[in-house]
Amino acid sequence: MLHRRRFLLTTATRGLALGGGAWLLAGRSAGALPSYTVPLAQLQEMVAPKFPRSVPVQGLFDLNLQAPQLRLLPAVNRLGATMAVEAAGPALRRSHGGTFDVEFALRYEASDRTLRAHQLRLGRLDFPTLRPAVTDLLNVYGPVLAEQSLREVTLHQLRPQDTALFDGLGLQPGPITVTAKGLEVAFVRKP
Repeated sequence: MLHRRRFLLTTATRGLALGGGAWLLAGRSAGALPSYTVPLAQLQEMVAPKFPRSVPVQGLFDLNLQAPQLRLLPAVNRLGATMAVEAAGPALRRSHGGTFDVEFALRYEASDRTLRAHQLRLGRLDFPTLRPAVTDLLNVYGPVLAEQSLREVTLHQLRPQDTALFDGLGLQPGPITVTAKGLEVAFVRKP
């Protein structure tokens, strides 16, 4: 039975593209488990429709966030995102455009088979046309704003048919690794 499962696993995963990602096994030892790679372009396509987003700041103004430009950060096993942001509201005399950067880790949510952003780290919010004191105030609220606007943003969703064979073999998505090619989701044995 074990040999049959290994044969099915190897046959099903070698070079098979499913759902825009690719199942990989090439170059791994016979006992190694497969992984699913999601390219950066596919991540970008998945996250773009979730924006723009508006984040109110205590009735003073709203921050309107545009779709992020994602980047892979394999050295720290995280993704980065740069977003255009516009601040406007009663406390500001006019609208001000700026940018902010954020880095985040990823986690797998089994209930809906999604890869989600978590453990956010905000870089500096930058608004060239705002007074430095106002920009500093925004940066005080920055981590909360990033958490409200990006926490648990879905970056990718595996379809049931993408993992059906592996479910049958007792495997489930496990660790997520950021590589130069995209996100690699390893499959591990179910507990």
